[in-house]
Amino acid sequence: MTADPLSKVFSALADPTRRDIVARLAVADATVNEISQPYAMSVQAVSKHLQVLEEAGLVSRSRDAQRRPCHLEAEVFDLMTTWIGRYRREAEARYQRLDAVLANLDADTTRANADRSNADMNRNRNHQTGAAS
Repeated sequence: MTADPLSKVFSALADPTRRDIVARLAVADATVNEISQPYAMSVQAVSKHLQVLEEAGLVSRSRDAQRRPCHLEAEVFDLMTTWIGRYRREAEARYQRLDAVLANLDADTTRANADRSNADMNRNRNHQTGAAS
């Protein structure tokens, strides 16, 4: 069974090394050798990480004379942004409904406290008037 494109992307990004590679490629295109320099792993290991990113559609390689620079593919980020945006909007709508409920509860509590305070003041006034007679 093949995974859908979004699942492949999120699976590829589950690894911190691959997320770091994506962050580095966001700054500038780079070859496998350039990408592998800061890592305590072999060029082959970095190449395997890049292969996973390529299979997910996050990275592609081009040929530039003797170099094969890797670069990010923006379309996949658009797919992720659309998916995340949908659930973000739903979550925001839920929070707005919760805010409305809490505001109504607060208004009801304020009214109830005001009614209670007015009733207490009336009782005290009646008690004082009755005691003064």
